[in-house]
Amino acid sequence: MYVGTLSFDLLLGDVRSLKEKRSVVRPIVAELHRTYAVSVAETGDQDLYRRARIGLAAVSGDTGHLTGVLDRCERLVAARPEVELLSVRRRIHSDDDE
Repeated sequence: MYVGTLSFDLLLGDVRSLKEKRSVVRPIVAELHRTYAVSVAETGDQDLYRRARIGLAAVSGDTGHLTGVLDRCERLVAARPEVELLSVRRRIHSDDDE
């Protein structure tokens, strides 16, 4: 079994309040979950209205499939015009990790 995680650090565009931030972040989280059946949530910078951190996790029995899912998730977030992807941190864990 392999577990892959992504952590996105995002800069939001023309956002002036936490309410506007939610209207940008929620659709991204929902689309990732709906499209790729991954676990995803806003995981940091909740008090900053122009920054967001989104965490994502997926489980697979095959590293090739897992890498493909993570790649597609990363491309989806990077393609969103309302956010700037500042960084992505990727990790893959296996049963053999100690």
